[in-house]
Amino acid sequence: MQALTNRALPVDRKPMTFMEKIYLPAIMKGMSITFGHMFKKRPTINYPEKTRPFSPVFRGLHILNRDEEGRENCTACGLCAVSCPAEAITMEGAERKPGEENLYREEKYAAKYEINMLRCIFCGLCEEACPKDAIYLSETFAPSNYQRKGFIYSKDDLLIPNPITEPEAYAKAKGNRANKTNN
Repeated sequence: MQALTNRALPVDRKPMTFMEKIYLPAIMKGMSITFGHMFKKRPTINYPEKTRPFSPVFRGLHILNRDEEGRENCTACGLCAVSCPAEAITMEGAERKPGEENLYREEKYAAKYEINMLRCIFCGLCEEACPKDAIYLSETFAPSNYQRKGFIYSKDDLLIPNPITEPEAYAKAKGNRANKTNN
């Protein structure tokens, strides 16, 4: 049967020359490549001591945001949970009681908010779907853990520190995002 294309090349079966048999040129070529890499800058970063700058589009751990007065932004509308393709977000809404105006911005708030980080694909759709800028993906890596339940983050784990009572922790958690929103 004849081949449909001419792409098949015949294999060259000529005998090896003396220099090819002793492999000396191939060894010298490999050694030159090795010595060339010895004097180049190392791409490895010693992580705890030095950190690599993040890309502006890096998506890390989720953060539940607060406003400048320390009130939670989340209104438990559920758009983040609906937009999540991995179905990693679960929430339960509750109504604000009298006297809790300093805790929640709106009449409705998220009483329970959980993200299963084992399911999360860090796509950022929850951040885009939120109309109140209540959730965003920070520049922090997801830490390792030895048990599955350690990867299910509750509202207490996700909530950013209060800017009034803990301004340093709030600025650290906000990261470069504070500079982006001011510009």
